[in-house]
Amino acid sequence: MTAPEEPSGQKPRAPSERPDKRTAPRSRTISWRVRFALVAFMAVAGATVWFTNSTLTHSFTETTRNRAELRLALYSGNLVSELRRHAIVPQLLSRDQALISALQSQDFSLSTQRLISFVDEIGAASITLMDRDGRTVAATDRIRLGEIYRNSPFFVEAIRSNSTVFSVIPREVRGYQFTYSRRLVDSSGTLGVIMVEVDLQKFERAWAGISDAVMVADSTGKVVMATEARWRGLSEAEALKEQTPEGAIQRAIRATADWTALPTDVYLQGEAVMRLETRVPFQGWRMMSYTTYDSIREQVNAVIALEIMGFAILLALAFYALSRKTALRMALFQRESAELRVLNARLQREIAERERVQETLAVAEQSLAQSSKLAALGEMSAAVSHELNQPLAAMKTYLAGARLLLQRNRPDEALSSFGRIDDLIERMGAITRQLKSYARKGGDAFSPVNMGDALASSLSMMEPQLRQRHVQITRILPDEPVYVMADRMRLEQVMVNLLRNALDATKSVEEPEVEIILAAGETATLTVRDNGDGIQDFDSLFEPFYTTKQPGDGVGLGLAISSGIVNDLGGRLTARNSEAGGAVFEMQLPILVDGIEAAE
Repeated sequence: MTAPEEPSGQKPRAPSERPDKRTAPRSRTISWRVRFALVAFMAVAGATVWFTNSTLTHSFTETTRNRAELRLALYSGNLVSELRRHAIVPQLLSRDQALISALQSQDFSLSTQRLISFVDEIGAASITLMDRDGRTVAATDRIRLGEIYRNSPFFVEAIRSNSTVFSVIPREVRGYQFTYSRRLVDSSGTLGVIMVEVDLQKFERAWAGISDAVMVADSTGKVVMATEARWRGLSEAEALKEQTPEGAIQRAIRATADWTALPTDVYLQGEAVMRLETRVPFQGWRMMSYTTYDSIREQVNAVIALEIMGFAILLALAFYALSRKTALRMALFQRESAELRVLNARLQREIAERERVQETLAVAEQSLAQSSKLAALGEMSAAVSHELNQPLAAMKTYLAGARLLLQRNRPDEALSSFGRIDDLIERMGAITRQLKSYARKGGDAFSPVNMGDALASSLSMMEPQLRQRHVQITRILPDEPVYVMADRMRLEQVMVNLLRNALDATKSVEEPEVEIILAAGETATLTVRDNGDGIQDFDSLFEPFYTTKQPGDGVGLGLAISSGIVNDLGGRLTARNSEAGGAVFEMQLPILVDGIEAAE
């Protein structure tokens, strides 16, 4: 009688409405508290990020500046050392009696060879000997022989001076030639001038390998050395102006990129850089370097990203706690017997449905297994056909050569070709016999096998794949041969399968590596390690038709067949993951010691 009255009456619902009225103000209070906490949390996070950015930017900038100053001092010292080391060379050569005698007698047949021997010892770019008229009579660069330098600054200043003269001479293309010159004299007066060219371009090439831009200016402010070839011959201000016009978009990007850096010293090609200058203690030269703020931005942004991620995790945990609390509160109102009965009935239906699905899945798995076996047979047939094509092509070539040799009455060489054809036929028979190992076990006569020779033969068969993939192979073999009792063809089949698995496991690796270790102890152990992704499922690893390769790349029979072969040989095949990454397969076989198996 009461059931029809509940939907239309208001009294049965009154008790449930009163708790809602009492909890409504409370929920609004909690909502405001959560909002206030969220605003405070965001304010703290923003202040922390700003403080971290300011502090770390200043710290990393000072560190970068100190490193740049140290690097600049090192460059300056190396440059001065090179210049001072060559400054003494013209003075020593001006006293060389062989050169003085050649200038006196005008016999320069041996002078060029003597200068070449000197340039190898002192490491100069070139050495040139000129007579009193400025004509080149001997030079390490034979192209210069006969050239006249009568009006060249290094010749004129050397003739007028009693000491060594340093000259900076512009080249035909943008660049400079740095030379030391000194005159040669005897009792009759000036005989000629010796000129040594200093190779300072090697410093420019070395500086170009770093991220900084470097330039060296002489006392007049002209750039004589620089990592940028277009700067040579210009002043510093002119060199810095050599850049493409900067548009509005580029300026906006630059302003956004520079937000983590301190005020910049100068802009180079539209990018903010740090400018450092040092004095080179040589004829008033100066050296300037320009260091970008990229490393500072990367370091600061990395720390800020970690902070933001930490705050995000804390915020996510707070929301998770709130949602968890709400979920627990809702779960208390959902425990009713009617829902449990409905859930029970639903579970019964799902169980019945799952049983029907499992029966259908069993039928599908049987069909799939049959299809996989047929695919495996097709793949093996294709592999045997591919292996037989190469010996057949070689046999055709040898037969053609033997026929030509017989026509030319060279039977001995023709017999050699027939011997090679016989070897290829034996090889083809061995390849076809390998197909039997997929269908039966044992049955072949065992004989002593050198595992080192079998490994070399397996690597030879895998050579095209290894060469194509550029795989780095590391082999560690014992000094003495390791012998086991086995069928060599089946043993090589196991080795080839292990090498193919290692090769497939390193397809996603940029620098694939495969390490092969052969050790002899209580057993003969062959270890194959790769640097791939490792093994995920050890339980199904040696089961037939189990594979992790893409469809069409394999059917999952290699390890299953290899495990069966090793078991037939009285050994075992194991797999594990390496601590350094990748998979490790170990094949252990009874070793032969003085003709007796260790297992016996």
